[in-house]
Amino acid sequence: MTHDHDLVLRPTAAQTQAALNPPPGRTGADLVVETLAALGATTVFGLPGQHALGLFDSLRRSDLRCVGLRMENNAGFAADAYGRITGEAAPLLLSTGPGALTSLAALQEAAAASAPVLAISSQVPTAGLGGGRHGYLHELPDQAASFRGVVKSVHTVRAQSQIPSAIEAAWKSALSAPHGPVWVEIPQDVLLAGTAIPVVTGGDAFPEELPPRPELTALAAHLLSTAERPAIIAGGGVVRADASGKLRQVAEALKAPVVTTPGGKGAFPWNHPLSLRSWLEDRHTTDFLEDADVLLVVGSGLGELSSNYHTFRPRGRIVQIEADLGKLESNHPALGIHADARLALQALLETVSEREDPTAPERVRTLLAKVADRLAAQELTLEQDVLASVRRALPAGSPSFWDMTILAYWAWSAFDAGGPNLMHSAQGAGGLGYGFPAALGAAVAEPGRPVLAVSGDGGALYSIAELATARQHDLDVTWLIVDDGGYGILREYMTDAFGEATGTELTRPDFVALAESFGVPGVRTSPQDLEADLAAALGSPGPAVVVLPAVLRMFAPTHLG
Repeated sequence: MTHDHDLVLRPTAAQTQAALNPPPGRTGADLVVETLAALGATTVFGLPGQHALGLFDSLRRSDLRCVGLRMENNAGFAADAYGRITGEAAPLLLSTGPGALTSLAALQEAAAASAPVLAISSQVPTAGLGGGRHGYLHELPDQAASFRGVVKSVHTVRAQSQIPSAIEAAWKSALSAPHGPVWVEIPQDVLLAGTAIPVVTGGDAFPEELPPRPELTALAAHLLSTAERPAIIAGGGVVRADASGKLRQVAEALKAPVVTTPGGKGAFPWNHPLSLRSWLEDRHTTDFLEDADVLLVVGSGLGELSSNYHTFRPRGRIVQIEADLGKLESNHPALGIHADARLALQALLETVSEREDPTAPERVRTLLAKVADRLAAQELTLEQDVLASVRRALPAGSPSFWDMTILAYWAWSAFDAGGPNLMHSAQGAGGLGYGFPAALGAAVAEPGRPVLAVSGDGGALYSIAELATARQHDLDVTWLIVDDGGYGILREYMTDAFGEATGTELTRPDFVALAESFGVPGVRTSPQDLEADLAAALGSPGPAVVVLPAVLRMFAPTHLG
């Protein structure tokens, strides 16, 4: 009897000959590049550095496209966006020590947002590993330790024969639910030494699936089918799993209103009769969700923003579908289903019974009217008009990337993303500087489609150097910079909390002149001209900068009282 595990794929004669006679002049770095290509990578992001020069030399001999940015953290943000847009693991090539550490904030955002990034860093020579102080440039006692609390998995290579397997394992880790960043580090001497190892021609690029347990989805289906007032919170896990269609089918079968989290923007149609949109930072929405007798939470950990700053106190039963074990039941007890959102929603779709609830659309309309009335009482016409102008100017199907700025805080609640996987922000980890370099990564992923980046003047200065990258690669990114002369949201927070702000006011450049110095066209606009100027920039090929001098206000919080 022959068992499946006894079957071995035998090499062909041509493969055997190629293995016996690998081409001359190859190094360990070529094994890295060959493995990436065999797994399906076409593009890498990063910056060269002393210990990583062998990696970049091997790129010269390959068909991989190398997009070099001006700072490692920005390269990480670009890789993050490339991974979100394509669903592929985005290789990020880094050098040792300072170069590696500079990427940490970007990798934290990728981890928080479940973006698949494959970070490959050089290391000091093998003799310098082990924690001693040998005096190598960029040396850290334990470089990998700096990343273990941030990334999904860490893979340290000590010999050339380990390179293909380590990169393949990291690739699978990055793409297994929940997606996320992974870390591979390879010593300089291993990268530079010649190799007789055969050319890497194949790799298993298929990540492991995470199906739900059937007894749990059966119970969840029963609870939802027999509920009187079911509701759904859709998070970023729905978007990452490409499960928006299945979410809509489940919601329509149950007649369950749906609200999306900031990370789940676009997971449910904005103008659907069951759409509560994204007003999670609103007490009316919080009350509505608390009143649900069964609440289905898909791809969200019900964290700070999604719970209206932890003021959410559910009275009904929660069913939580979550691929990240760390988020499962971490904030509220639930029927926890550890699974990929797409597979779990499919299981529910096959087992729920159709509900009839003619009151659901009216309850949704009533809630949205209450939200609108609350905003109308605060005289926030400027902010709403600016956001509406951005929406009208952004072409259908074009993605937008938002930095941590007041207009982005508005967008989390009030912006129609236009569809799944189209609106992205740094709300996962909350670091500054995300919007523009991330938009560059998206433009690399899908050339020819205009991409919008939105930043404040403070966040813009984190990534201003990437105007050179945008020009060098002629990327179709329009950068809207809302210039209010400081860290606007922090100014508002400090003034509310302490009566006045400290450290928030900034001397800033002439952003239009600065853009033009990079060869990037720039225009200074006004709230009245924003739509036309933004549309013109988005409609022109290549990069552009649109500067809006304006002081915007946030809507009043509802969680403090």
